Amino acid sequence: MSDDDTEFTGSNDVEGDDTHGFSTDFGDTELGDDEPKQGLFDDLLSGEPIFENKEVLRPSYTPHELPHRSDQINKMATILVAALRGETPSNILIYGKTGTGKTASAKFVSKELESTSQKYSVPCDVEYINCEVTDTQYRVLAQLANKFIEKNKERIDDRIDSLEDLLGAIEEYEAGNDPSADESELFDYPDELADAPDDPNVSTGADNPDTPNESPVETEGYEDGDTAGDSGATADGAAEPSHPLASTPFDSVAEIEARIESLEEDKDSFEDVPMTGWPTDRVYNVFFDAVDYDERVVVIMLDEIDKLVEKSGDDTLYNLSRMNSELENSRVSIIGISNDLKFTDFLDPRVKSSLGEEEIVFPPYDANQLRDILEHRSDVAFKGGALSEDVIPLCAAFAAQEHGDARRALDLLRTAGELAERSQAETIVEEHVRQAQDKIELDRVVEVVRTLPTQSKLVLFAIILLEKNGVHSINTGEVFNIYKRLCEEIDADVLTQRRVTDLISELDMLGIVNAVVVSKGRYGRTKEISLSVPLEETEAVLLSDSRLSDIDDIQPFVQARFEN
Repeated sequence: MSDDDTEFTGSNDVEGDDTHGFSTDFGDTELGDDEPKQGLFDDLLSGEPIFENKEVLRPSYTPHELPHRSDQINKMATILVAALRGETPSNILIYGKTGTGKTASAKFVSKELESTSQKYSVPCDVEYINCEVTDTQYRVLAQLANKFIEKNKERIDDRIDSLEDLLGAIEEYEAGNDPSADESELFDYPDELADAPDDPNVSTGADNPDTPNESPVETEGYEDGDTAGDSGATADGAAEPSHPLASTPFDSVAEIEARIESLEEDKDSFEDVPMTGWPTDRVYNVFFDAVDYDERVVVIMLDEIDKLVEKSGDDTLYNLSRMNSELENSRVSIIGISNDLKFTDFLDPRVKSSLGEEEIVFPPYDANQLRDILEHRSDVAFKGGALSEDVIPLCAAFAAQEHGDARRALDLLRTAGELAERSQAETIVEEHVRQAQDKIELDRVVEVVRTLPTQSKLVLFAIILLEKNGVHSINTGEVFNIYKRLCEEIDADVLTQRRVTDLISELDMLGIVNAVVVSKGRYGRTKEISLSVPLEETEAVLLSDSRLSDIDDIQPFVQARFEN
């Protein structure tokens, strides 16, 4: 799961947030005589809602305020401010456990960076990649390439539109009419439009004085005695609008048209990268060219960067970290976000040195900080009086036990509210929080079991079968016997008993089983194994696997265990 780290509070002012909810009032709706009677959903809607804005408790919510993370945010800002000066910021590595605000803080700072860059007209782009989903070098480069290709095409379209507006204004001016729009608005062109190609075939007014429509208009240096038209003044002394070209870097209509043609060729040259099928070198070259098309500072945010290194090695990071030595127009900075403080141990020393120029650690939240977070969010999320006094402290206490995971705290509060609303309670109480804790834990177990490798599922299935048949104090040998029969049934490879013991230890670490080493005196030591999760729900998840669902008759295998 990506660490979206939504464990921070949002501002009480939700105006302008990223939620997409809508409000509906069903309380005063009356049914006519000829309308159908109250149905299932009418009954459910008749209750008073608890939530005011549930979305502020979800991971997708973008907050306006991040309390208890000002130190980390300020450090990031002091590093990234270099981008606003047109310099290359240092690369940053951000560490911290799940739910400590890493991703949220990085996104918050990046959003501020982009808005400030627009304010001061400094070209700066920030791109976010979730490496748990986009987990290969090809996919990372392809996704980045396509994003920058899209940005380039949009900017090219904007430039072409501005140039076409200029051509229209020139046509109106030379027809004797003022431009239809405010001149300062139409023709305050950015420097990027000055890049008219040095085409020797494009004639200017200076080269061809017989083309008055394309001749540049002088705006200063007139001598006394010039005519009113030449001086930019009418006969009665009123100011006459200057030629639209006077406020642009272009000398002629031909130059503008050549620039438009050049931009259209640039746009046509960009080819989107397919998500599979190209050589990686080609994908990298397309990405490189797309990034370097404009002068800008680029910040690439790689969330769950350890997952990318774990699956694909450090080739991606090596390529990204060496780009600046080859780029001509742009500069690239990398922000890596990781739950694993030791993942850099697996990096090439050159990559490690370049990537870890700056490091920022996010510590877990304590219970008081979690209470602050929940109180700020609850003011926006719930109707007045919807929470009993002990709800937020209990949510904070549960989450503090989970290494200060504010995401867990927000999930608890939201789930407790949903359970209260489903039971048509008017207030969320402590019991709803405890029910929410059980539900979230069960959901976690289901997800963990669902994603286990097949061999681990077979070992777990063997333990479940033994418990279902009344076997207590299960030992490793008993599990191994049932495991072998299950492997034979689905034609799976049989691992050694030592490897099965290792898999049992892994299930123990995940909290799915409890394995305790006990001494049997002269018979040696053995592990006693018991299930730590709900049996029926866990079995249902295992049987949803198509390979395990092929086991038609389980009971004989258990009986075979007693015969051995």
